[in-house]
Amino acid sequence: MKSFVRVLALGLLTCTVPLGGAGVSHAQLPGRTAEAAAPTAISAQRLQRLRAQLQRYVDEGKLAGAVVRVEQDGKPVFSEAVGWRDRESRAPMREDSIFRIASQTKALTSVAVLMLMEEGKLLLDDPVGKHLPEWKTTTVAVATQDGGYTVVPAKRPITIRDLLTHTAGISYGTGPAEKAWRDAGLAGWYFADRREPVAQVVARMAALPMTAQPGEKFVYGYNTDILGVVVEKLGGMSLQAFFDERLIKPLGMKDTSFYLPREKAGRLAVVYQAGKSGLTRAADADTATAADRFGQGHYLNGPRLAYSGGAGLLSTAADYSRLLEMLRRGGELDGRRYLSRKSVELMVSNHLGSIEYTPGMGFGLGFSIRTDLGAAGLPGTEGEFGWGGAYHSQYWVDPKERLTVTYMTQLLPAGDVDDHGKLRALIYQAID
Repeated sequence: MKSFVRVLALGLLTCTVPLGGAGVSHAQLPGRTAEAAAPTAISAQRLQRLRAQLQRYVDEGKLAGAVVRVEQDGKPVFSEAVGWRDRESRAPMREDSIFRIASQTKALTSVAVLMLMEEGKLLLDDPVGKHLPEWKTTTVAVATQDGGYTVVPAKRPITIRDLLTHTAGISYGTGPAEKAWRDAGLAGWYFADRREPVAQVVARMAALPMTAQPGEKFVYGYNTDILGVVVEKLGGMSLQAFFDERLIKPLGMKDTSFYLPREKAGRLAVVYQAGKSGLTRAADADTATAADRFGQGHYLNGPRLAYSGGAGLLSTAADYSRLLEMLRRGGELDGRRYLSRKSVELMVSNHLGSIEYTPGMGFGLGFSIRTDLGAAGLPGTEGEFGWGGAYHSQYWVDPKERLTVTYMTQLLPAGDVDDHGKLRALIYQAID
């Protein structure tokens, strides 16, 4: 299970080490004024280095295929598909291929929570138990020297803000009480295979001991799944219906859903696994077993009952770029406002304070935030925000350079492939 959590965080900068740097400069957010900085351009010729590098990964057997979409000012400057959607059947990857985006789902859920805040239906400092009664009181597992643990009361209630920032102390079933979580059927984010609504799972989860005290540590886990249930309750509809009505359909995200329409089955990218002998195809799963939860089948042949706000969606690079462009523009796209500019500013500010995190990075309301370029140590821009998914996908928004980047692939585990670092280097080297 510990290795699973490391896989989930791979490339997403979620390790727990001292935070370095200040918060986001809000002056860089679009929507405040016309583009204040001198216009920058991207060299199409230099971006071809990125395509060539991705093709090398395919040729070397490190990736089966991938799609990259880079937009500046909302217009594509690079949109490429390389390799294979299904390597065994020689079906090429296409720009409209559909991917399991796992934790990239969290961005939509986080936006939905802020929408409810703007409607006066919740406050960020509301105790979760105000909206989900099972969560009024919680406990924490404290490890003992003999390898066991004791259970103590939480020092305070878990809040909505704690869930958005992953500081509620809730893991993906790891920690001192790992066995109790496993015995309860909770280990990992694979809700697509479940035959019950996520709300029922989340209600049972509240009785289990958490990994840390609320507000004391960054602990990546089920936080956003709980928020999805809050959205369902306060929104008065399923999470799929809320997303469809408030985000997916208005934004024109025509290929984004929790389960795959059967007529689109031929566009779903195959999941591969990196190992010592190279890439192997993950299991074709029609039923849920411990070995195939991360394989091919549940999004098409699963029970279609569980809408996971933390990890459940399917999408395309073009669709996801629509969401990112709305955020880059401060909550508006094509004349329709989804969030106020001030709410987006709040989302992309560092909320961690003194809580330890990755050097040069902070965490906002659903996104990692680049706070110190040198301390972070990779090409980018202070004020940039993003995240990624367990299948090795990644995204970010760079307000200063007016960029959105969406990288889609299906590789779990990803092994030692260094594509995330190369992706950054080869995009930023092309900026004029």
